[in-house]
Amino acid sequence: MNRLTILKTYKLWVNGEFVRSESGRAYEVRDAQGRFWANVPRASRKDLRDAVQAARKAQPSWAARTAYNRGQILYRVAEMLETRRAAIRAELQAVSGISARDADAEIDAAVDRWVYYAGWSDKYAALLSSVNPVAMPMHNFTTPEPMGVVGIACPVDAPLASLTSLIAPVIVSGNTVVALLPEATPTVGLTFAEVLATADLPAGVVNLLSGRASELLPPMAHHLEVDALNLCGVPETERAPLEQVAADTIKRLHHSPNLTRAQWLSNAAQGLEWIEPFLEFKTVWHPLGW
Repeated sequence: MNRLTILKTYKLWVNGEFVRSESGRAYEVRDAQGRFWANVPRASRKDLRDAVQAARKAQPSWAARTAYNRGQILYRVAEMLETRRAAIRAELQAVSGISARDADAEIDAAVDRWVYYAGWSDKYAALLSSVNPVAMPMHNFTTPEPMGVVGIACPVDAPLASLTSLIAPVIVSGNTVVALLPEATPTVGLTFAEVLATADLPAGVVNLLSGRASELLPPMAHHLEVDALNLCGVPETERAPLEQVAADTIKRLHHSPNLTRAQWLSNAAQGLEWIEPFLEFKTVWHPLGW
């Protein structure tokens, strides 16, 4: 008996839930050979606002967790990603046109990177903090704190490795994220949301949207509740209008390098310098005790 092929229904990942776009819109995603692959939600401005609201609500409690606990959760993401290898391998092969071996290499890089940042959770503050000498009887300390809500535009190349490289160093310090997935290859990120759903990550810490960059990035850049913006996936020639809008609300702007696929899989896409741009540094003066 012939069976009906069951096509996957992709949904946005907002506030720890899989949701359809409130507008009901969708758009076609094609595979590397130009064939129909899937219909994915076309997020609206309302969806973006919901995602930012969820990220803002989740941020204080996420930042208040111990560094050790955040590290445990990032490690759990790595564990769950390993169990979803077959599904994500199929996504990567289809949309990127790479071999199973290359897809496994990208999954390996992503798993290792989540473990890597889990290890950084209780160490980055020690390296970035300082005790500052002052010419008076005072102690002067500088310590890093999370910025808040970070908006990210993700690139097309290496959609799993680049997504990991942009999200993990941001959330390890207590920030929360609203990420716009690449327009041409969003299904990898939407499938990765199934990993997050089983990884003990609190609702709202990571929110993943698919849709049109031209529709969603301007309101993301303008949103008062977005504290920082990473336009990694936006071509340099198209960044200026978004940067100007972001300046109106005094956002931190940081553009991670848009690397090649091989670079996203390498050590060039990880390090303390990927954590530091999304931190604020608080300096405290304390009278010298006797």
